Amino acid sequence: MVSVADDQRHEGGGFNVPPPTSKGGPDFGRFVAGVRTLQDHARTIDAPDEVISEAADLLEKLSALLTPYDGDEWTTPSGRRFDLPNRGGVLGVPSEVAKIDDATVGGPVRFNRFYLGRNGAAHGGALGLLFDSVLGYSAAVLTGGYRQRTAFLHIDYRKIVPVEKTLRVETRLRSDEGRKIFVEACLYDDADADQPGAVLLAEAHALFVKLKPGQP
Repeated sequence: MVSVADDQRHEGGGFNVPPPTSKGGPDFGRFVAGVRTLQDHARTIDAPDEVISEAADLLEKLSALLTPYDGDEWTTPSGRRFDLPNRGGVLGVPSEVAKIDDATVGGPVRFNRFYLGRNGAAHGGALGLLFDSVLGYSAAVLTGGYRQRTAFLHIDYRKIVPVEKTLRVETRLRSDEGRKIFVEACLYDDADADQPGAVLLAEAHALFVKLKPGQP
């Protein structure tokens, strides 16, 4: 297990802001996009047995190619490619959120097929992933409190959230009280949440707590 003290030996360790990097080169974005497309195929593919067998062989070869280069969270370009969507990460729901004003963050979001639950709807857990990510980002950029963790996250599921459709998420800072940051978010079925036709799909509110020095 990596201790906090060990983390701090790395630039960006613990909860320091990770330094941007160009590692991975010009094709790292294409690599990440390819992984996401493969995830979509894995979720909904309906292919003959022999095609699946061939694909499995290719995946094993790909893993063998990449295994010698396994790194850790401090050295990988994933999460540190600020020039790419989601900073080059593959875990989060694809989004392009940015600060709108001193109290608001917003932008488009899209649940790919990988996040499918049933009947064309995004899995409820994927909404938790989205809200935790965008609310944590909002808590950081709206207060400057970059060293914080989620204390609680409450979600109200209002309507079915469709996959493979561009939606919009908006977050707002409710209060910044000492170590406590309260934020809230709404997910709309419309690229422009200000339009009369915007439909509220889900909303959330959360508490993030700023870490004390040395807290993991």
